[in-house]
Amino acid sequence: MHRAKSIILGAGLLGRLLALELVTKGHQVDIFDKGDSGAEGSAARAAAAMLAPLAESVITEPCVVRMGHYGLTRWPQILQTLNQPVFFQKNGTLILWHRQDANEAKRFSAALIKNHGLMDFLQAPKELSTEELQKLEPALQGQFQQGIYLPGEGQLDNRELLESLHTTLLDRGVNFYWNTPVSPEDFSPPVLDSQTWVFDCRGLGAKPSWNGLRGVRGEVIRLFAPEVNLTRPLRLIHPRYPIYIAPKENHVFVIGATEIESEDLSNASVRSTLELLSAAYTVHTGFAEARILEISTQARPTLADNLPAIKQTGPHSLQINGLYRHGFLIAPAIVDAAIEFVCEGSHDKANSFEVSFSTY
Repeated sequence: MHRAKSIILGAGLLGRLLALELVTKGHQVDIFDKGDSGAEGSAARAAAAMLAPLAESVITEPCVVRMGHYGLTRWPQILQTLNQPVFFQKNGTLILWHRQDANEAKRFSAALIKNHGLMDFLQAPKELSTEELQKLEPALQGQFQQGIYLPGEGQLDNRELLESLHTTLLDRGVNFYWNTPVSPEDFSPPVLDSQTWVFDCRGLGAKPSWNGLRGVRGEVIRLFAPEVNLTRPLRLIHPRYPIYIAPKENHVFVIGATEIESEDLSNASVRSTLELLSAAYTVHTGFAEARILEISTQARPTLADNLPAIKQTGPHSLQINGLYRHGFLIAPAIVDAAIEFVCEGSHDKANSFEVSFSTY
């Protein structure tokens, strides 16, 4: 029997997840990427991988929140199929603020309450007193008088995930072609069998063939802080943007939040670095003795409306792009919508998530 075949351009988060689902469906899968297996050029490598739909609802559209809620269910299922463990937790998100940012915190809290009322499938936010906050997160040592707890939200380790996806796909017969930049035109008929699917998941690499695709620069700091014992991701209200601190395993912390309309991938600015590190120190003084493991920058692929989209460009070809800052939050929903179309010819999942799905 002829085995279905798929070719994926781009081995970032989306490409690897898509490959996993396709090979599970019985496809022979080849993946091409301009970089190497470490995914250094992928936006997914410079990320905190927080799964926080209600927290994100303050700055994004309801469809992203619904996809994020779906992803919280799908991620454990996906991780169970991998051959290496990946750090994952659903310990909630904690929102904090300093006294001078109390007004902004009120606005943020009101938005959370309003959004939960519109999307009651999410767990309700809970305002915490000083005593409740101390009980929930003792490591804060009474530095904050109040907070907001968003139960049920989660996170995973992005780099462990990328590595585990890679080794699992190798074990399942997926062929990787590293340091091989290609475009969809390289796989146009009659080069390939007419039934072979081609998926363009190159992120910003697809810019020449997707009008309006742009990069939004982000800067992320990874720290080793053995004196800090936070047990869940924190979001600190900040005058310019909410700063997150995501604790990973073994006292590694990912700190970030900057969003700059630029595709510049040069080193992080002094301003951003000082803001992120200073914010971490005000949350816990133990960060003063932390060791800086890495300061990384990356540009997130973003469309005009800051929402993801799928385009069918031929009978058996799809372009998937525009995950913006929500890659880990929404990737399972986007991949499942694409798989449903490939295997069943249906747009039901894409429609339910309000994902733009255009046909050729």
